[in-house]
Amino acid sequence: MSKIIVISSDAMVGEDLEYFKTLPNYKKYIAGGAEIKNVSSIYPSVTFPAHVTMMTGLYPDKHGVFSNMQLIPGSDPTPWQWNYDFIHGTDIFRVAKAAGKTTAAVLWPVTAFNPSIDYHIADYWAQGVDDTNEKAFARAGANEEVLEIIRKNEYLFKGVEREHPQRDEFGIACAADIVRKFAPDLLLVHPANIDAVRHENGVFGPHLMPAIDALDRWLGMICEAAEEAGTLQDTDIFIVSDHGQQEVRRNIEINVLLQEHGFIRLAEDGSIADWDAYCLSNGMSALIFLKDKTDKALYDRVYQLLKDLLKEEVYGFSRVYTEEEARKEEHFGGEFSFVLETDGYTAFGDYYTRPLIRELTNSDYRFGKATHGYLPQNGPQPILLAKGPDIKNGVELSGNHIVNEAPTYAKIFGLEIPGADGKPIIEILK
Repeated sequence: MSKIIVISSDAMVGEDLEYFKTLPNYKKYIAGGAEIKNVSSIYPSVTFPAHVTMMTGLYPDKHGVFSNMQLIPGSDPTPWQWNYDFIHGTDIFRVAKAAGKTTAAVLWPVTAFNPSIDYHIADYWAQGVDDTNEKAFARAGANEEVLEIIRKNEYLFKGVEREHPQRDEFGIACAADIVRKFAPDLLLVHPANIDAVRHENGVFGPHLMPAIDALDRWLGMICEAAEEAGTLQDTDIFIVSDHGQQEVRRNIEINVLLQEHGFIRLAEDGSIADWDAYCLSNGMSALIFLKDKTDKALYDRVYQLLKDLLKEEVYGFSRVYTEEEARKEEHFGGEFSFVLETDGYTAFGDYYTRPLIRELTNSDYRFGKATHGYLPQNGPQPILLAKGPDIKNGVELSGNHIVNEAPTYAKIFGLEIPGADGKPIIEILK
């Protein structure tokens, strides 16, 4: 029976393939298989919602994950949407587990506490100074066998747990050990170094080459582990990505405008005392939430303000979507009321006090020299590469969608994901 290993190389795009194809592990393990360029992401084109689509086959209006972040106005830092129970609907882990498959995930977003993952290192981290890596990973789903692997490899990122490529070096080493020791039927692993390098330095340039070199080395580590386990010949290897990036020229704080128009009220210490409308940044798009979504008068006042700001053409957004418009046009819906789409060179922040425009900084993925979150048809596009016993050789395609990836994995296992929006990519399957 076939096994599947998926490596999601965050923010890898078609333009990266020319160099990637010159590298040794690409040539050894992926060359000659199937290649799809111009794979569309979802709106918003950010990591957590995209990876939920990639493991459920659902668009965000159905799976419910609207951002990397949770909506907690004024929180610093803003908590992320780590937990699998943020997801509405089922995922490939649950479907595979129910069919008797063994499952594994390493640093795959929105999987914390997922009971359908047998060997699990969640995309999660220590919460506060009294927490530890071991406690955090155990709490999020790592069993004792996996904790042994974590302890073995913790030296690779101890003290720099949120930094790249150190976090990825740790994750890939752990993933290789899981393959070597447990040979799971399904493994999804998420290195994010290419994404981090683009945020810090820009979309293209020589700074990308070391990051692509690292990806090739990590591909080799995982495939060599499968060789040692005696399972590589039965394994379909996928390299996929979630979104591209675009260059950013400035960051604008929409909450400053909401605060100055009375929709956010501050306490004497400068914190938020109360709010009626709040902007949550998704990088190059932004969500506007209303505290009372049923308040028609509030809705109309906020909508009018946003339309007035749009007409001035200086506040960084090129369109105001209502939630209904975003749902109809982009399969993006939820508890928010409006979506602001970038003008193409502006990212948005969460600050609610001046300055209105802040300098670019890589302190947060949303505010670096390049970022994402914009409409998925814009900018460089994701990719899908595959090689293995169930994959046709020599297939080169252009155009597909990340919503079809999980249904493709299910199809290889002879399964279906109930209610999925996506369909198996039969063009690449034998």
